[in-house]
Amino acid sequence: MRNLTHPRDEIMQTMERIYRYRMTTTSGGNLSIRESNGDTWISPARIDKGNLTRNDIVCVRSDGTVDGAHRPSSEFPFHRAIYERRPDLRGIVHAHPVALVAFSICRALPNTRLFHQAHFVCGEAAFAPYALPGSEKLASHIADAFSSGVNCVILENHGVVVGGESLSQAYQRFEALEFAAKTIVKAKLLGEVRYLSDDQLSIAERRRVAFDIVEGPAATSYECELRRQLCEFVRRGCRQRLLISTEGSFSARLGQDSFLITPSQRDRFTLDVGDLVRVDGNTCSEGASPSRAALAHQAIYRRHPGVQAIVFAHPVNATAFSVTSTTLDARTIPESYIFLRDVQRVPYGIQYQNDGQIAEFVSSKSPAALLENDGVLVLGTSILDAFDRLEVLETTSEALINSRLVGAITPMNDTVIAELNQAFGLS
Repeated sequence: MRNLTHPRDEIMQTMERIYRYRMTTTSGGNLSIRESNGDTWISPARIDKGNLTRNDIVCVRSDGTVDGAHRPSSEFPFHRAIYERRPDLRGIVHAHPVALVAFSICRALPNTRLFHQAHFVCGEAAFAPYALPGSEKLASHIADAFSSGVNCVILENHGVVVGGESLSQAYQRFEALEFAAKTIVKAKLLGEVRYLSDDQLSIAERRRVAFDIVEGPAATSYECELRRQLCEFVRRGCRQRLLISTEGSFSARLGQDSFLITPSQRDRFTLDVGDLVRVDGNTCSEGASPSRAALAHQAIYRRHPGVQAIVFAHPVNATAFSVTSTTLDARTIPESYIFLRDVQRVPYGIQYQNDGQIAEFVSSKSPAALLENDGVLVLGTSILDAFDRLEVLETTSEALINSRLVGAITPMNDTVIAELNQAFGLS
């Protein structure tokens, strides 16, 4: 699909997203796009990143002349050096997200084998030694690292630089790398972090979804409403960092054997109602491909008629439990237990199989599960209910992790649980 967005707007919109997600500061970070004619569009020097306009974006022409109301970013030298060494790259993100900065000041690299998607999107990261910001020496260090073929480079005591074939791809790699780094930081508070082997990574890569493509039936008002709600809650999930642009799937039941689901390989935040895929039995509507988790969604709907919505997601704190062996005990406050009950743990790879086994780990009475090294699975009686449970799961997880720095956890006892079961009809 051709990108028809002007570089000014694409840089402005991407920076707005990075700033909104608190992955950079007012004065920190810079983005660029390299055109095929050698012109480079880049964010300006010393302009408020939280209030950037399209007219603030600067173009450095291939002959070195500058068009724009401001000076180009002081970090332009390393953008230029990367593009010279790696002509396959067309977009660069540089920022100072807190987790990756933590790695940078410890001279460490986040291990992207934490999740198959992070490893697939980001690959291995490299490290560039410190040099004065804006200097040609720093540009040389960073370009040397990119010359090895990596697309993500941690800068010693500085931050991160990520490249892509487009700015969109660079952003997705940047977001996925920061997500992996955050999860590692949180997981280390819980216990030993588990990483994936080559064989385990290949299990996820081999999965395929094959539906016959047909022209779907005319959409009813009910289907249109479900499409609207799904898009609204997917975007809300991205804003609240319960979902990220390259990971997760959300679906809603349409009928006995039909449902709507998010598409594969699409930025979750930018989805529109027409991007969602309708699945009816062994067929799907023409257009985008359904999520590769579609067969897992289908198996759960077939096994549990009361389930009306399903979300596979990667909120940082709950996902931290999924990459360790630590139990996520929801018997902390009444709301947590009422919404989540006892959170199950699904062995790695079950959700990738086409035998429907994933449906055995969840039900209306056990609506939340940890997927080992792959986030969480939550069911609901509606899109809102599933999203609400996802929020509760993440806030409960964050409270449990934070409590380790406060004191011993005191879960609710069996008498309290029995009282809740009786009062709310949970048993």
